[in-house]
Amino acid sequence: MQRKSGVLMHISSLDGQYSVGSFGASARYFVDLLADCGFSYWQVLPFCMADEYNSPYKSYSSFAGNPYFVDLETLFHQGLITAKELAGAEQTSPYLCEFDRLGRERLPLLKQAALRVKDRAEVEDFIARSAYLTEFCRFMALKDANGGAPWQEWTTEEMDGDVLFAWKFIQFEFFRQWREIKDYANRRGIRIIGDIPIYVSLDSSDVWSNKEQFLLDRKGYPTFVAGVSPDYFCEDGQLWGNPLYDWRRMRQDDYRWWCDRIRHMSTMFDCVRIDHFRGLESFWAIPAHAQTAKEGKWRKGPGLPFVKALKAAAGEMEIIAEDLGDITPEVYRLVQNSGLPGMRVFQFGFLSEGDSIHRPHNYPAHCVAYTGTHDNNTLLGYLWELDDATRAYVLNYCGHQGDWKDGWKSMIRTVFASHADLVMLPIQDVLGYGRDTRLNTPGKADGNWAYRVTREQLDSIDRQRLRRLNALYGR
Repeated sequence: MQRKSGVLMHISSLDGQYSVGSFGASARYFVDLLADCGFSYWQVLPFCMADEYNSPYKSYSSFAGNPYFVDLETLFHQGLITAKELAGAEQTSPYLCEFDRLGRERLPLLKQAALRVKDRAEVEDFIARSAYLTEFCRFMALKDANGGAPWQEWTTEEMDGDVLFAWKFIQFEFFRQWREIKDYANRRGIRIIGDIPIYVSLDSSDVWSNKEQFLLDRKGYPTFVAGVSPDYFCEDGQLWGNPLYDWRRMRQDDYRWWCDRIRHMSTMFDCVRIDHFRGLESFWAIPAHAQTAKEGKWRKGPGLPFVKALKAAAGEMEIIAEDLGDITPEVYRLVQNSGLPGMRVFQFGFLSEGDSIHRPHNYPAHCVAYTGTHDNNTLLGYLWELDDATRAYVLNYCGHQGDWKDGWKSMIRTVFASHADLVMLPIQDVLGYGRDTRLNTPGKADGNWAYRVTREQLDSIDRQRLRRLNALYGR
């Protein structure tokens, strides 16, 4: 990994006219902005369908794409939706994803577009080349036929052919449109970093079609579920509820499902971040009946042999290890022995008075340094909430003089000056925005994932300042 910099912004946060960011003109505009500012990377969050809380970290499939990212204007120009339908999909606010409205209206519109496809052969051929997309489309058609019930409660295997084709069309269009965006980004010198949630949802095609790979009872329900032990973000820990992998069973076929997943990602991204990497060394196993994550216990993960299998499957695609959370010497050794770059987060560097690996003077070259992740407050929001003494210490550490409200600029400069090969800034920190633009608060179910930028906000970015920073620090 070379000495570079980039910006973290999910597709849903892009500007546009239709309630959520998409693979349309706004994505190309953002690529142009990154290139003009001297950045080299664009990091996104998982591309899979989001759950009922709009989180992309639980989904009906870890292979399929989010229908909301399919660009409506592209479908209009293809003659698959009408001008009236396009106008009817225009948003009421540009500042937040309109998830409630999307949930009511977007899939019916995409299904109507699918009915207008005249030559279905190209769509069918594309889906047929992927066993996992084929399974997903069948899963969604069967879910529809069973009134949306979880797969453990299905009573019929008869599905509507038009519904099945609609899901095939959505996935075909999703991957076709994204391939064009990625090709455009790569031509402009921008590499794309994807994100792989370590766990999958119980009610998913992943589990439905690979039951033997998970810790389930005879009825298909989990015996233990995933989560996080009590930590900085949540004193009760986080009860995610995902089923846990049967690592012993997965080892028997050389981690086939996971390796297929990595190979699939390598067709979409130049680099991927594996979320909750520490769970590969040891993972927090919570009894399925538990009320909080406090009731969990640590269990050993698949370790280095598994990581080596993933690296082999990844080919030329780079992998970043998200080694955050309750990190032990064993986790550090796994990251070191894997040869993968780990992560450092500026905001974590000042949680206590002692020295920390997250303070920029301690960053190794072989790491990816963030001012904050999608789970953190913004830099300005972080500064605002610090007590006076800690705020003064942080600003002094960064050599900041003047109004503390401008301290986020000095914090960015300090991270840029570090030894870290790659520095990533959330778009909110590029803009210098406060906590009202925070994307996600861990442990809080509602009010997350909805943040969006506008074109006017993007145009307010001081591109010349960012070009200078990238040039000054050799990025």
